[in-house]
Amino acid sequence: MSRKYPVIAVTGSSGAGTTTVKRAFENIFRREGIKAAVVEGDSLHSLDRMAFRAAAADAAKAGNNHFSHFGPESNHFDKIEDMFRLYGQTGMCQRRYYVHSDIEAEQHNKHFNLTDLKPGVFTPWESIEANTDLLFYEGLHGLACDEAKGVDAGQYVDLGIGVVPVVNLEWIQKIHRDKAERGYSAEATVDTILRRMPDYIKYITPQFSRTDINFQRVATVDTSNPFIARDIPTPDESFVIIRFSNPKGVDFPYMLNMIPNSFMSRANTLVAPGGKMSHAMEIILAPIMHDMIENKKK
Repeated sequence: MSRKYPVIAVTGSSGAGTTTVKRAFENIFRREGIKAAVVEGDSLHSLDRMAFRAAAADAAKAGNNHFSHFGPESNHFDKIEDMFRLYGQTGMCQRRYYVHSDIEAEQHNKHFNLTDLKPGVFTPWESIEANTDLLFYEGLHGLACDEAKGVDAGQYVDLGIGVVPVVNLEWIQKIHRDKAERGYSAEATVDTILRRMPDYIKYITPQFSRTDINFQRVATVDTSNPFIARDIPTPDESFVIIRFSNPKGVDFPYMLNMIPNSFMSRANTLVAPGGKMSHAMEIILAPIMHDMIENKKK
């Protein structure tokens, strides 16, 4: 862990809503004048789109129906650890991007002076910009640990944030997102959820016991059968459970005053209306960012 070159990791499962936290941090970075080196979790997969499909097909033929993007076979857990360690030591590291769309392909081709990048592939590795204030990771495996290989990325994270909707809500969000953004049927997404389940339990869930703060959205409407839900519960149809791993020094009275209709459910847990989730994130995270930069200067 580093005071001079801090590492922030926002981690959550596919469809969990890590983008909401990323936007909150971006607002804070802009207001505080913080220069962040941003790393996308997808860029640390070890297989591009075509290679993953081929590997999944080969695994299925061998009787393994649980090959997924969540496990170590399709991710560079070691490179995540090395990236965090190196940045914490030197303020520099290498990164790359995963190309999601034609628009991104056009942007990356221009940036790297290439013509052959297309959706589903990785860009070349490059050095991050110099003189950044911190490293910001957002993706699946910010606090990944693989004991069998001696990999522990979380040991180099200075601030770990978990985004963890209750599992039925997470599945509803993923089913609807995959249909809207990728054209997948609900049945295809359910198959993906089932295939990922062993890796989800082994490599995704344990991270949320290692985070400093968890934001968990809980619906106040019936989500008992997520596979037939017609829509995603709105923010106003939910609460956000905010758990602090170490409540010592946390100014809960200030937060309760600044976040309307919030309350404490435990000594380390704040509950806020779902519609105030982004507001609550900024209220909670802005002082942490301010202190982090002040400590960096010292």
